[in-house]
Amino acid sequence: MPRGIIAAAIIGLVALAAILGSWYTVDQTERGVLLRNGAVVGTAQPGLGFKIPVIDSVEKISVRTTTYTWDKMNSYSYDQQPADLKISVTLRASPDKVADLYAKFGRLDTAVNQVVNPVVNQQVKVVFGRYTAVKAIQERGALNSAIKDAITETLKYDSMIIIESVQLENIDFSANYLHSIEQRMLAEVEVQKLQQNAEREKVQAQITVTQANAKANAVRAEAQANADATRLNGEAKASNIKITGEAEAAAIEARAKALGTNPNLVTLVQAERWNGVLPTTMVPGSAVPFVSVK
Repeated sequence: MPRGIIAAAIIGLVALAAILGSWYTVDQTERGVLLRNGAVVGTAQPGLGFKIPVIDSVEKISVRTTTYTWDKMNSYSYDQQPADLKISVTLRASPDKVADLYAKFGRLDTAVNQVVNPVVNQQVKVVFGRYTAVKAIQERGALNSAIKDAITETLKYDSMIIIESVQLENIDFSANYLHSIEQRMLAEVEVQKLQQNAEREKVQAQITVTQANAKANAVRAEAQANADATRLNGEAKASNIKITGEAEAAAIEARAKALGTNPNLVTLVQAERWNGVLPTTMVPGSAVPFVSVK
């Protein structure tokens, strides 16, 4: 093969490599870091870009949202109860700071391990240590917000990473503590049951007292009614006796006046009451009734 053809082929391959190596594409979820001889010279936005072959290169950094999880993060509550916490942090690389991130850490995972991981471990333990075990369970939402605020506040000056959310996914206390919680809950349930029974007995006692008072009032009312009836009957009877006595007295008084004015009234009354039969026996010297013999 002639040397000219070989040389042309080599030149063609070099030209093809140069042409293919002079352009690049960056996805929408990425940002490119433009390097020239290994040094950062700029950033590349999503789309098609061009670079100097061989001299320039492009490193792509993901800016999509990613969630990192910390399992069994050992911490102690305010009342010295050990617990394993599960924390998840959702974050992303700042699109405007990918050049700084690459220059300092190279990759996002490295930045998370070196920057975010120590902050999460420290702030979670500090914030959780302000809560008692019971309060951490009862006020879990407030605890989650406090942890997020502490992590975000600590990382706010490091603008290469944007914290979007922090979630306290789980709190695992020791078996002994969980057993003590169970026993305490059972005791509280028993106390509530006793209180409910006491309240029920109190209400029942009040009902009994009310019923007894109602019955006593009924008996009292009946006795009062009977007494009033007896009194009224007595008053009516006395009134009748009084009226009868007054009538009889008036009659006697009338008779007395009549006898005083007419002495023969007695004889008239006797004659009115005589049955017309003469006595069969006579006392010597006596006269026949109603017959006067001069």
